[in-house]
Amino acid sequence: MTGSVAFIGLGLMGSGFTKRLIESGYRVVGYDLDAERRREAAERGVEVAESAAVAAAGEEVVAVCVTTTAAVGAVVDELVAAGGLAGKTVVDFSTTEMETTRRIAAAVAEAGGHFLDAPVSGGPPAAEAGTLAIMAGGETAAVEAARPLLECLGKLTHMGPSGAGQATKLVNQALCLTNYCIVAEGLRLAEAYGVDARKVPEALAPGLGNSAVLQSVFPRMVERDYAPRGYARQILKDLEMLQSATKELHLAMPMAATATTLFRLLVAQGKGELDGAAVVTLLPEIEGPSK
Repeated sequence: MTGSVAFIGLGLMGSGFTKRLIESGYRVVGYDLDAERRREAAERGVEVAESAAVAAAGEEVVAVCVTTTAAVGAVVDELVAAGGLAGKTVVDFSTTEMETTRRIAAAVAEAGGHFLDAPVSGGPPAAEAGTLAIMAGGETAAVEAARPLLECLGKLTHMGPSGAGQATKLVNQALCLTNYCIVAEGLRLAEAYGVDARKVPEALAPGLGNSAVLQSVFPRMVERDYAPRGYARQILKDLEMLQSATKELHLAMPMAATATTLFRLLVAQGKGELDGAAVVTLLPEIEGPSK
């Protein structure tokens, strides 16, 4: 047995996280509001608790991976109200608004615990494989308390004080989520000129046009495979968060603004439950001169 951890949030990402932890020898006590997710987690070997507070009661590290900032706040408020946070480390893997992150960190500290904002990049497959990029904000003591867990899940970089992890995640989303739209344009260009689009990721891998999105998302666009590895509505949520954060600083983000508009259109078409790769469906397929 490597250790024991409470895990709150057992959806797509939570599934990948908990599979990795259990396979690595961790005992995982988990909770999710959704009964079906709790059932599926139990089948994976998660010890399912009746509430977030009960899951956290006997654990020194409590991981949270939920879909919205409000949900993160609700979980931590429940843990604080239940008492017993003294000496515990709460790790938020969610993508959370920085103002709320700082409020939560202060509330956990007042209750005698440590808080770490540790958003990730890589998606459920990377969570399951233990190859996530983990960008952490918080005190060094919190990082060290959670280090064994974090290094089991991916590459950890301590970015600075509370909120620094979430600020770094905004940078990641600006780079990554706009790239969904760019590779969609690249696919339509390849198709219009009769290029075998399946060969594009391999052909461009050694060059500067390569990216993780090209290698992982572009092939799904080629195959019209929009089964969710992550939901389009979640991408839109993160882009909206990015727009809100940058508006406060009067930062110009024209490419991210365009990506936000495209994902708004996608979700407005009722495609929010599809993978973000479905953004390519907004671009018409045009036959080029070589066809």
